[in-house]
Amino acid sequence: MFQVRTQKTSVSGLIAMGEVVFHSVVRSVRSKHNNALIALGLNLLQAVLFVAAFYIMFAVLGMRGSAIRGDFLLYVLSGIFLFLTHTKTVSAVAGAEGPSSPMMQHAPMNTMVAILSAALGSLYIQVLSLLIILFVYHVAFTPVHIEQPIGAFGMVLLAWFTGAAVGLVFLVMKPWAPSLVGIFSMIYQRANMIASGKMFLANTLPTFMLAMFDWNPLFHCIDQSRGYVFINYNPHHSTWQYAAWVGLVLVMIGLMGEFYTRRHVSLSWSARR
Repeated sequence: MFQVRTQKTSVSGLIAMGEVVFHSVVRSVRSKHNNALIALGLNLLQAVLFVAAFYIMFAVLGMRGSAIRGDFLLYVLSGIFLFLTHTKTVSAVAGAEGPSSPMMQHAPMNTMVAILSAALGSLYIQVLSLLIILFVYHVAFTPVHIEQPIGAFGMVLLAWFTGAAVGLVFLVMKPWAPSLVGIFSMIYQRANMIASGKMFLANTLPTFMLAMFDWNPLFHCIDQSRGYVFINYNPHHSTWQYAAWVGLVLVMIGLMGEFYTRRHVSLSWSARR
Protein backbone atom coordinates (compact mmCIF):
# COMPACT_ATOMS: atom_id res chain seq x y z
CA MET A 1 0.00 0.00 0.00
CA PHE A 2 3.09 2.20 0.25
CA GLN A 3 3.94 1.83 -3.43
CA VAL A 4 3.73 4.90 -5.65
CA ARG A 5 1.78 4.19 -8.82
CA THR A 6 3.16 5.83 -11.93
CA GLN A 7 1.13 6.41 -15.06
CA LYS A 8 2.70 4.49 -17.93
CA THR A 9 2.57 5.70 -21.50
CA SER A 10 1.60 3.33 -24.27
CA VAL A 11 5.20 3.19 -25.50
CA SER A 12 6.64 2.35 -22.07
CA GLY A 13 3.90 -0.23 -21.55
CA LEU A 14 4.74 -1.84 -24.88
CA ILE A 15 8.46 -1.92 -24.00
CA ALA A 16 7.69 -3.45 -20.60
CA MET A 17 5.49 -6.11 -22.18
CA GLY A 18 8.19 -6.84 -24.76
CA GLU A 19 10.70 -7.39 -21.96
CA VAL A 20 8.35 -9.80 -20.20
CA VAL A 21 7.71 -11.66 -23.47
CA PHE A 22 11.47 -11.92 -24.08
CA HIS A 23 12.11 -13.52 -20.69
CA SER A 24 9.11 -15.80 -21.18
CA VAL A 25 10.47 -16.89 -24.58
CA VAL A 26 13.80 -17.76 -22.95
CA ARG A 27 11.96 -19.72 -20.27
CA SER A 28 9.87 -21.47 -22.94
CA VAL A 29 12.93 -22.47 -24.97
CA ARG A 30 14.86 -23.68 -21.94
CA SER A 31 11.86 -25.66 -20.64
CA LYS A 32 12.63 -28.35 -23.24
CA HIS A 33 15.96 -29.02 -21.53
CA ASN A 34 18.13 -27.41 -18.85
CA ASN A 35 20.77 -26.76 -21.51
CA ALA A 36 19.52 -24.54 -24.36
CA LEU A 37 22.08 -26.01 -26.79
CA ILE A 38 20.83 -29.54 -26.10
CA ALA A 39 17.24 -28.36 -26.64
CA LEU A 40 18.27 -26.98 -30.04
CA GLY A 41 20.26 -30.14 -30.81
CA LEU A 42 17.25 -32.37 -30.09
CA ASN A 43 15.12 -30.32 -32.48
CA LEU A 44 17.89 -30.47 -35.10
CA LEU A 45 18.13 -34.23 -34.70
CA GLN A 46 14.39 -34.65 -35.18
CA ALA A 47 14.43 -32.50 -38.32
CA VAL A 48 17.41 -34.39 -39.76
CA LEU A 49 15.74 -37.75 -39.05
CA PHE A 50 12.54 -36.56 -40.77
CA VAL A 51 14.47 -35.39 -43.84
CA ALA A 52 16.55 -38.59 -43.98
CA ALA A 53 13.46 -40.81 -43.64
CA PHE A 54 11.59 -39.08 -46.47
CA TYR A 55 14.71 -38.92 -48.65
CA ILE A 56 15.22 -42.68 -48.28
CA MET A 57 11.52 -43.36 -48.81
CA PHE A 58 11.45 -41.37 -52.06
CA ALA A 59 14.62 -43.09 -53.26
CA VAL A 60 13.47 -46.63 -52.40
CA LEU A 61 9.97 -46.20 -53.86
CA GLY A 62 11.33 -44.55 -56.99
CA MET A 63 9.33 -41.36 -56.42
CA ARG A 64 12.16 -38.93 -57.12
CA GLY A 65 10.97 -38.57 -60.68
CA SER A 66 7.69 -37.06 -59.43
CA ALA A 67 9.54 -34.23 -57.68
CA ILE A 68 10.43 -30.86 -59.19
CA ARG A 69 13.46 -30.56 -61.41
CA GLY A 70 16.19 -29.13 -59.22
CA ASP A 71 17.76 -29.91 -55.86
CA PHE A 72 15.83 -32.88 -54.49
CA LEU A 73 16.83 -32.19 -50.89
CA LEU A 74 15.41 -28.66 -51.13
CA TYR A 75 12.17 -30.22 -52.34
CA VAL A 76 12.08 -32.42 -49.23
CA LEU A 77 13.11 -29.56 -46.91
CA SER A 78 10.44 -27.22 -48.30
CA GLY A 79 7.82 -29.68 -47.13
CA ILE A 80 9.37 -31.05 -43.94
CA PHE A 81 10.30 -27.73 -42.34
CA LEU A 82 6.96 -26.04 -42.95
CA PHE A 83 5.24 -29.14 -41.57
CA LEU A 84 7.46 -29.16 -38.47
CA THR A 85 7.08 -25.41 -37.94
CA HIS A 86 3.29 -25.64 -38.17
CA THR A 87 2.78 -28.70 -35.98
CA LYS A 88 5.36 -27.69 -33.36
CA THR A 89 3.70 -24.29 -33.05
CA VAL A 90 0.26 -25.87 -32.71
CA SER A 91 1.61 -28.07 -29.91
CA ALA A 92 3.46 -25.20 -28.18
CA VAL A 93 0.56 -22.72 -28.22
CA ALA A 94 -2.04 -25.35 -27.30
CA GLY A 95 0.15 -26.30 -24.33
CA ALA A 96 0.76 -22.72 -23.17
CA GLU A 97 -0.14 -21.74 -19.62
CA GLY A 98 -3.77 -20.76 -19.19
CA PRO A 99 -5.57 -18.35 -16.83
CA SER A 100 -5.56 -20.84 -13.93
CA SER A 101 -1.80 -21.45 -14.10
CA PRO A 102 0.22 -20.50 -10.98
CA MET A 103 2.41 -18.29 -13.17
CA MET A 104 -0.56 -15.96 -13.64
CA GLN A 105 -0.28 -14.99 -9.95
CA HIS A 106 2.76 -12.85 -10.84
CA ALA A 107 1.76 -9.31 -11.75
CA PRO A 108 3.53 -8.80 -15.13
CA MET A 109 2.45 -12.21 -16.39
CA ASN A 110 -0.80 -12.74 -18.28
CA THR A 111 -2.22 -15.23 -20.77
CA MET A 112 -1.29 -13.09 -23.79
CA VAL A 113 2.38 -13.12 -22.72
CA ALA A 114 2.23 -16.91 -22.28
CA ILE A 115 0.71 -17.38 -25.77
CA LEU A 116 3.21 -15.03 -27.45
CA SER A 117 6.19 -16.61 -25.70
CA ALA A 118 5.12 -20.14 -26.70
CA ALA A 119 4.61 -19.10 -30.33
CA LEU A 120 7.82 -17.05 -30.61
CA GLY A 121 9.88 -19.70 -28.80
CA SER A 122 8.73 -22.32 -31.29
CA LEU A 123 9.49 -20.00 -34.24
CA TYR A 124 12.97 -19.24 -32.88
CA ILE A 125 13.94 -22.90 -32.56
CA GLN A 126 12.55 -23.88 -35.98
CA VAL A 127 14.13 -20.98 -37.89
CA LEU A 128 17.48 -21.51 -36.20
CA SER A 129 17.35 -25.23 -37.02
CA LEU A 130 16.48 -24.44 -40.64
CA LEU A 131 19.37 -21.99 -41.00
CA ILE A 132 21.87 -24.41 -39.47
CA ILE A 133 20.80 -27.31 -41.73
CA LEU A 134 20.88 -25.13 -44.86
CA PHE A 135 24.30 -23.75 -43.89
CA VAL A 136 25.78 -27.23 -43.34
CA TYR A 137 24.25 -28.50 -46.60
CA HIS A 138 25.55 -25.45 -48.48
CA VAL A 139 29.09 -25.73 -47.09
CA ALA A 140 29.56 -29.50 -46.95
CA PHE A 141 27.61 -30.78 -49.96
CA THR A 142 26.40 -28.41 -52.66
CA PRO A 143 25.60 -24.68 -52.92
CA VAL A 144 21.99 -23.93 -52.04
CA HIS A 145 20.06 -21.81 -54.53
CA ILE A 146 16.58 -20.59 -53.63
CA GLU A 147 14.93 -18.65 -56.44
CA GLN A 148 12.97 -16.23 -54.21
CA PRO A 149 14.28 -16.56 -50.64
CA ILE A 150 12.10 -13.76 -49.21
CA GLY A 151 8.92 -15.36 -50.53
CA ALA A 152 10.03 -18.80 -49.35
CA PHE A 153 10.74 -17.49 -45.84
CA GLY A 154 7.39 -15.69 -45.92
CA MET A 155 5.70 -19.07 -46.35
CA VAL A 156 7.61 -20.38 -43.32
CA LEU A 157 6.23 -17.45 -41.32
CA LEU A 158 2.74 -18.05 -42.69
CA ALA A 159 2.91 -21.73 -41.70
CA TRP A 160 3.99 -20.59 -38.22
CA PHE A 161 1.17 -18.03 -38.05
CA THR A 162 -1.53 -20.52 -39.03
CA GLY A 163 -0.08 -23.03 -36.55
CA ALA A 164 -0.27 -20.41 -33.78
CA ALA A 165 -3.87 -19.64 -34.78
CA VAL A 166 -4.92 -23.30 -34.66
CA GLY A 167 -3.07 -23.78 -31.36
CA LEU A 168 -4.83 -20.72 -29.90
CA VAL A 169 -8.23 -22.21 -30.69
CA PHE A 170 -7.21 -25.47 -29.02
CA LEU A 171 -5.88 -23.54 -26.01
CA VAL A 172 -9.10 -21.65 -25.33
CA MET A 173 -11.15 -24.84 -25.69
CA LYS A 174 -8.92 -26.84 -23.32
CA PRO A 175 -10.36 -25.59 -19.98
CA TRP A 176 -13.87 -26.56 -21.11
CA ALA A 177 -13.03 -30.06 -22.42
CA PRO A 178 -9.36 -30.90 -21.75
CA SER A 179 -9.45 -34.58 -22.72
CA LEU A 180 -11.42 -34.00 -25.91
CA VAL A 181 -9.20 -31.12 -27.00
CA GLY A 182 -6.09 -33.25 -26.40
CA ILE A 183 -7.51 -35.93 -28.70
CA PHE A 184 -8.48 -33.40 -31.39
CA SER A 185 -5.05 -31.76 -31.23
CA MET A 186 -3.30 -35.11 -31.66
CA ILE A 187 -5.60 -36.09 -34.56
CA TYR A 188 -4.96 -32.76 -36.30
CA GLN A 189 -1.19 -33.09 -36.00
CA ARG A 190 -1.20 -36.72 -37.17
CA ALA A 191 -3.56 -35.95 -40.07
CA ASN A 192 -1.14 -33.29 -41.31
CA MET A 193 1.43 -36.02 -41.99
CA ILE A 194 -0.64 -36.67 -45.13
CA ALA A 195 -2.97 -33.67 -45.47
CA SER A 196 -0.11 -31.14 -45.53
CA GLY A 197 0.89 -32.29 -49.01
CA LYS A 198 4.59 -32.33 -48.23
CA MET A 199 5.09 -35.59 -50.13
CA PHE A 200 3.56 -34.53 -53.46
CA LEU A 201 2.83 -31.54 -55.69
CA ALA A 202 -0.61 -29.97 -55.92
CA ASN A 203 -0.23 -29.53 -59.70
CA THR A 204 0.05 -33.30 -60.14
CA LEU A 205 -3.13 -34.15 -58.20
CA PRO A 206 -6.40 -34.89 -60.00
CA THR A 207 -9.35 -32.63 -59.22
CA PHE A 208 -11.19 -35.12 -57.03
CA MET A 209 -8.11 -35.46 -54.78
CA LEU A 210 -7.53 -31.72 -54.43
CA ALA A 211 -10.77 -31.43 -52.46
CA MET A 212 -9.21 -33.68 -49.81
CA PHE A 213 -6.31 -31.27 -49.23
CA ASP A 214 -7.19 -27.69 -50.20
CA TRP A 215 -9.07 -27.07 -46.93
CA ASN A 216 -5.74 -27.19 -45.12
CA PRO A 217 -3.85 -23.84 -44.91
CA LEU A 218 -0.57 -25.74 -44.46
CA PHE A 219 -1.14 -27.44 -47.82
CA HIS A 220 -1.32 -24.01 -49.47
CA CYS A 221 1.79 -22.77 -47.62
CA ILE A 222 3.90 -25.77 -48.67
CA ASP A 223 2.78 -25.64 -52.31
CA GLN A 224 3.38 -21.89 -52.51
CA SER A 225 6.81 -22.23 -50.89
CA ARG A 226 7.87 -24.65 -53.61
CA GLY A 227 6.85 -22.06 -56.17
CA TYR A 228 9.24 -19.61 -54.50
CA VAL A 229 12.07 -22.12 -54.03
CA PHE A 230 12.11 -23.52 -57.61
CA ILE A 231 12.12 -21.50 -60.82
CA ASN A 232 10.36 -24.20 -62.85
CA TYR A 233 7.35 -24.75 -60.58
CA ASN A 234 4.30 -22.50 -60.75
CA PRO A 235 1.54 -23.48 -58.27
CA HIS A 236 -1.91 -23.33 -59.88
CA HIS A 237 -4.10 -24.91 -57.20
CA SER A 238 -3.01 -23.03 -54.07
CA THR A 239 -2.87 -19.49 -52.81
CA TRP A 240 -1.16 -17.97 -49.78
CA GLN A 241 -4.06 -15.53 -49.31
CA TYR A 242 -6.34 -18.42 -48.29
CA ALA A 243 -3.92 -19.49 -45.56
CA ALA A 244 -3.56 -15.90 -44.33
CA TRP A 245 -7.33 -15.37 -44.12
CA VAL A 246 -7.85 -18.69 -42.33
CA GLY A 247 -5.15 -17.74 -39.83
CA LEU A 248 -6.69 -14.29 -39.20
CA VAL A 249 -10.18 -15.75 -38.70
CA LEU A 250 -8.88 -18.39 -36.28
CA VAL A 251 -6.90 -15.75 -34.35
CA MET A 252 -10.03 -13.61 -33.96
CA ILE A 253 -12.04 -16.62 -32.79
CA GLY A 254 -9.25 -17.62 -30.41
CA LEU A 255 -8.91 -14.12 -28.91
CA MET A 256 -12.65 -13.86 -28.33
CA GLY A 257 -12.65 -17.32 -26.74
CA GLU A 258 -9.63 -16.43 -24.60
CA PHE A 259 -11.36 -13.27 -23.32
CA TYR A 260 -14.52 -15.22 -22.46
CA THR A 261 -12.60 -18.09 -20.83
CA ARG A 262 -10.43 -15.72 -18.78
CA ARG A 263 -13.55 -14.09 -17.29
CA HIS A 264 -15.11 -17.42 -16.32
CA VAL A 265 -12.03 -19.41 -15.34
CA SER A 266 -11.82 -21.09 -11.96
CA LEU A 267 -8.78 -22.45 -10.14
CA SER A 268 -10.69 -25.68 -9.56
CA TRP A 269 -10.62 -26.38 -13.32
CA SER A 270 -6.98 -27.40 -13.12
CA ALA A 271 -7.94 -30.25 -10.78
CA ARG A 272 -9.84 -31.90 -13.64
CA ARG A 273 -6.76 -32.25 -15.86
